[in-house]
Amino acid sequence: RGTMASLRPAALVTRMRAALEGVRRCSAPAQPVIAAKQPFLVELKAGKKHAWCACGHSKSQPFCDGSHRRAAPGIAPLRFTPEEDGTALLCGCKRTRTPPYCDGTHKEEAVQGARL
Repeated sequence: RGTMASLRPAALVTRMRAALEGVRRCSAPAQPVIAAKQPFLVELKAGKKHAWCACGHSKSQPFCDGSHRRAAPGIAPLRFTPEEDGTALLCGCKRTRTPPYCDGTHKEEAVQGARL
C-alpha cells in the first residue's frame, strides 16, 4: 500500500470514499413537516406542562411523542405551561410565527397546496 501521494487518481478516489464512509455530512437545518392543514382544538389546564410537536412527525398531534429523535433530530418540541384553563388552537402546519398557537399561517398557499 502506497501513500496517498503515490496513488493513481482512481485509487485515490476509492481510498478517500472509504475513509469518508460513516462520516456525517453537513446539511441544511431540519425542517418540520406539515402534520395538518388546520389547527388542533385542544382543552388546556392551567399549570399542566405540555410538549408541542414542532417537527410534525408525532403520531400524537399536536403533542410530542418523541418521533423527532429519529425523524428530525435537529428539531425539539416546544415545552409550555398554560397560565389559564381553556380551549386553544394549536398549530398543525408547524409554520406558525406564534408557537405553539395557530396564527393562521395554515391558510397560505404553501401549506394548503402541500402534499401530506
